Amino acid sequence: MNSILGAMPATTHQPEPPAAPASRVRQRGFTLVELVMVLVLLGVLSVFALPRMLASSDTAARGLHDGTLAYLRYAQKTAIAQRRTVCVAFTNTAVSLRIANTAASYNCASPTGVVLNGADGKASVSVSGAAYSAATVNGISCLATPAAFSFDGLGQPVNSSGVALAAAQCIKVGNAANSITVEAATGYVHE
Repeated sequence: MNSILGAMPATTHQPEPPAAPASRVRQRGFTLVELVMVLVLLGVLSVFALPRMLASSDTAARGLHDGTLAYLRYAQKTAIAQRRTVCVAFTNTAVSLRIANTAASYNCASPTGVVLNGADGKASVSVSGAAYSAATVNGISCLATPAAFSFDGLGQPVNSSGVALAAAQCIKVGNAANSITVEAATGYVHE
């Protein structure tokens, strides 16, 4: 029978190697060094980064700073585009804008002037918990409540009588590193 079917090779069955003892089996997981490093990194983050991220006063101050910068730039651009005086008024926590009714007027108070909403459609920018602060930045004195001024039809900062300002205006919010400066001759608004 073997000759008809051909010779079938004999199969040899290899026994499986014995299982390794439990002590030699490599367990999958974290080492003690890895766990300690993760705890150290979490500790550093909680000490330095977390309080900074949760400090709402810093966030509010930055919001007031950015809003003030945007409103001042908008006021100057609107004064140039409309060829009318745009008045900028401050409280210790907000800035608001008004525009004169006629090109020849430097008076923005009511009844001769109207509220000028900012580019965001709001009449003023204010953020609770943030306030302007008194400081001296680059030799320019920043007041706790910045002095009101206007942009004339050419975009230059002027006082309520239409006389060009002699010195740059400085606006600083809280303990922010940057202050806002309005240049006297040109009205250029920058940080």
